[in-house]
Amino acid sequence: MMIRFIKIALVASIGLHALFYAMQNVANLSEAHGSLVYVMSGADHALYPHTHFFKTANPALAWAALALASAGELSVAFFGLKGAWDMVRARKGDQPAFHAAKRAGVIAAGLALLTWFGLFMTFGAAFFQMWQTQAGAGSMHGAFMYAMASAITMLFVCLTED
Repeated sequence: MMIRFIKIALVASIGLHALFYAMQNVANLSEAHGSLVYVMSGADHALYPHTHFFKTANPALAWAALALASAGELSVAFFGLKGAWDMVRARKGDQPAFHAAKRAGVIAAGLALLTWFGLFMTFGAAFFQMWQTQAGAGSMHGAFMYAMASAITMLFVCLTED
């Protein structure tokens, strides 16, 4: 039973983690938008100043990127908290029932990977080279931690016996 409680807590942590970030983005909406304009514009990119792609300071594109990232975070939050709730309800059931209850939690971890690896690391870090600035590097390192924690959680929740 202890392993089940650990899995529930980990899935709930994924959901809460994403919810807290989404809420912080709302509380700091102007700053979040400004950070995206800064990174996407290529400002202060001295190490690799050129790109094969594009740079943009277009505020509308930064709003779109912020909306996409926030939608990812809110989706992770929803599925993480739903997954934890489903697992709580199935905690006393047999192994197949508890395993089936993990579905939303695994979706949450997968969406977390898409959000923090797919969006922040692939597009932010690689495409827009955000690693070149102190502000961007902080976001990139944070995204790596969140993506890896989600991946490890997904593996633990899925691949260990209940």
